[in-house]
Amino acid sequence: MELWIIYTKLIVVLFLAASYARMNVENLPWIIFCLLLYVSLNIIMYIFSREKFQQTVLLVSILMTCLAFYYVDPLFILLLPLNLYELASPYFKTKWLLLALGLIPVLYLPQNKYLFGLVSAFTFVVHTMTTRYTEKLIQYESKLDKVRHDMQRLTSSLNENQEYIKQSEYTHRLEERNRISQQIHDSIGHSMTGTLIQMEAAKSLMGMDTGKAKELLQNAIVISKKGIEDIRITLKNMKPPTEQMGVQRMKLMIEEFSVKHRIKAPFVYKGNMDMITPIQWKIIAENVTEALTNSMKYGKPTEISIEIHVLNRMIKAEVRDNGRGAVKVVKGLGIMGMEERTASVNGTIIVDGTNGFSVTTLLPIG
Repeated sequence: MELWIIYTKLIVVLFLAASYARMNVENLPWIIFCLLLYVSLNIIMYIFSREKFQQTVLLVSILMTCLAFYYVDPLFILLLPLNLYELASPYFKTKWLLLALGLIPVLYLPQNKYLFGLVSAFTFVVHTMTTRYTEKLIQYESKLDKVRHDMQRLTSSLNENQEYIKQSEYTHRLEERNRISQQIHDSIGHSMTGTLIQMEAAKSLMGMDTGKAKELLQNAIVISKKGIEDIRITLKNMKPPTEQMGVQRMKLMIEEFSVKHRIKAPFVYKGNMDMITPIQWKIIAENVTEALTNSMKYGKPTEISIEIHVLNRMIKAEVRDNGRGAVKVVKGLGIMGMEERTASVNGTIIVDGTNGFSVTTLLPIG
């Protein structure tokens, strides 16, 4: 705002200087002095940012302009409107009243009325435009500060949540370790202790009562079998099923992709997921990741659907988007890589770009 106001004042000053250069005036030194004094006052005003100081300088500039109008030359009245607008604008909510205030001197001017009115209107337009621009700039800066504050608050909250998640995961691991330790102590530990007691007793009776010793050894064998079965059950409960690991990892990967790119990515799976082997899960995951990346890079979609369907003789993994598709599919390194991975387990890749873009991975079962 200040820069445009300064330019406008310079335009008026240059107009006065050009007018006096064409006129034969007797008091030229006083005219030059008044012009330089006006320029100096209006430059000093913008050097200091205190509002009271600026208003004081504006009053001095207006007073100097009025004195130059009466005692030096009537054309100095042209310097009055812009200073008047600057001084009075904080007190006028209606801008047209401000223009009316600037045009009041027209009623009392003996000459140059039309010129003064033109300068008043021109400076009013410049002042109004710069004032509105400044107000919008202040609003945008205020919104930007609010956004920055919200981002800092959200970042702090996110860091706290991540720390809480890490602490929760650590606590969960400790609880799980404690549960497994207690389970081993309660079941397997008791079984092994009972087996040891039975075997020690059988050893003591081996030379005196062979029948009783055999009975104790048989009890020890039974207790050992039960302990081994408890170990097997415990390990089985600790290890999640293969299909659960694959599905959960796929869900986590898709959710992270959806949040990162702010796009809908529904995931559907059907059939017996236990039929998918670990190597097939690895190929499906890599193909799905590559297809998702290509969709975001080339298709510009608003939704990408992922479906894994276990059929009677094959596994079908499809990634389909609603983007712009492609009339002719050009196989780049990404698609060629998917084909190579899939072919390593005797599978097939089908790429279709007619209705959006889809990549289908077909893997044989068994």
